[in-house]
Amino acid sequence: MQINQNRYQIQGVDVLAMAEEFGLPLYVYDADKIIEKIGTLQAAFQGVTLKIKYAAKALTNVSILKLMRSRGIDIEVVSVNEIRMALLAGFDSGQIMYTPSGVSFAEIQEALALGVRLNVDSLPLLEFMGQTYGSRKPVGIRINPHIAEGGNIKIQTGHADSKFGISMEQRSEIRAIVERYSIPVVGLHIHTGSDFKNADAFLKGADVLFELASDYPDLEFLDFGSGFKVAYREGDHSTDVVELGRKVTTAFRNFCRNYGREIELCFEPGKFLVSESGVLLVNVNVVKQNPNRTFVGVDSGLNHLIRPMMYDAYHEIVNVSNPAGEKQTYSVVGYICETDTLGWDRSLNEVRPGDVLALKNAGAYGFSMSSNYNSRVRPAEVLVYEGKPYLIRRRETFEDLVRNQIEVDFEEEISIKK
Repeated sequence: MQINQNRYQIQGVDVLAMAEEFGLPLYVYDADKIIEKIGTLQAAFQGVTLKIKYAAKALTNVSILKLMRSRGIDIEVVSVNEIRMALLAGFDSGQIMYTPSGVSFAEIQEALALGVRLNVDSLPLLEFMGQTYGSRKPVGIRINPHIAEGGNIKIQTGHADSKFGISMEQRSEIRAIVERYSIPVVGLHIHTGSDFKNADAFLKGADVLFELASDYPDLEFLDFGSGFKVAYREGDHSTDVVELGRKVTTAFRNFCRNYGREIELCFEPGKFLVSESGVLLVNVNVVKQNPNRTFVGVDSGLNHLIRPMMYDAYHEIVNVSNPAGEKQTYSVVGYICETDTLGWDRSLNEVRPGDVLALKNAGAYGFSMSSNYNSRVRPAEVLVYEGKPYLIRRRETFEDLVRNQIEVDFEEEISIKK
């Protein structure tokens, strides 16, 4: 989002004009920013066979998935319905990597029937694959590398107490099951969490995979997940992707030489590709002055953007209606019957009822984690592509809230019994 003559714009499109056209609250995504991030990753990993798989859970709108596919990006999914979304967006089944966690074996079979590739997350699932499919279904294996790195503990997934992956200490058990059923292992996978600041965490994970790779002579890929940190505020640290590319590429090329042939190096970025592309536009309902604090109440909350309350995440907030107003300190809060503070003690240009505020870095895990809590509807989504805004999801209505409910007339039931 850029300022041009005191107007906030995305690709030259005034965000206030979009607020007027599509209503508030509103998610808006900048396709140019997504394309830029794809290019940054591709440029950072030269000299290896790189495969980027977009982590769909970050933002699963079909139009976003189509944009990824148009740029040569594969996709990583975690549920059978994400598989269906990817197929709807035009991905071939061979482009879809399915990495479930603790799902039913029935879902596994449903997913495999759709032709996708599977990363196995547990020894019981590996045993099931052997008993059910023998040597007919190639798999990747997700390893827990016992690495505790990254940001908030809720998004650390590679430490020893995490539910994700098969512990690196169970190496012999993995091999025993694989050999018992002649399961083709074509890949090894790790994802240690999110918000890594430098390449060291990836290199630690790489060492684990490089060591385990000697057990499997027919590997086609090593997948390092993602977790690249993006900057949420001015001066915030972000992952140095150039440094990461240089160090990981060197280590991976050395591995391939020792392994005897070249295989794919895979990453699964979600937040990195879409976070900075998105803003959540909200309307100011009330400015409420208490003795100790001035609250700005908006027409949104944790039902639309849960990250501030769930992860203590910081999202920069700007007043797009009054960019020249005098700076004052406000706490921006939602309209949900819970504490749903979107930002404490923010210095904002003077805020008035009816102003439009923009919450930045809202492209990842914003709409995809939204809910209908308090029987509130979810907002519309707009994608700005080549200077034109496209509605890619309509705003929900009350009819959407009750569509799948089944009403029982208890008064009639009581009268029948009488």
